[in-house]
Amino acid sequence: MPTNKRESLIFTIIMCFCMVLWMSVYNVARVHDWTFNLQALADAWLGFPPAYIVAMLLDVLVASRFAKWFAFRFLVVPGKSSKLAITLAISTMMVFPMVLFMSLYGAIEAFTHVGDPAMILPAWISNIPWNFAAALPWNLLIAGPVARYLFRRAFPEGTILSKPLTA
Repeated sequence: MPTNKRESLIFTIIMCFCMVLWMSVYNVARVHDWTFNLQALADAWLGFPPAYIVAMLLDVLVASRFAKWFAFRFLVVPGKSSKLAITLAISTMMVFPMVLFMSLYGAIEAFTHVGDPAMILPAWISNIPWNFAAALPWNLLIAGPVARYLFRRAFPEGTILSKPLTA
């Protein structure tokens, strides 16, 4: 797990990439009758950059703050809970606000192209359970472990300083 703000930002960049890419492919395939083909991948990749920017902003400004607050207030005790328990609590609690907000983003994006804004609310509500069912296991079983592995391989513990060295 990251130990300072710089590490947190780098980890967030990696983790957000893993989550947004998968959820983009998942949602495009779901819209196309569960077809995972090159067209679904191309459509997901084209929608990825703006979704990634929105997800990064939501993660940094809303979701991570909520997840840490909730986890440390109700789920774990600093100094007594294991690192695994803390990691699982925060990771799980990240999914709730991200699914809510990114499902809304997806509904807005989809129906502004179609031109029927009245469909945004029903699409948002109906997408939440589908996205939650995909995001939680992906976060806990695939993206989280992969992101932590890549992060620690690239930046061994103690190599990222919390403040830059001054000359």
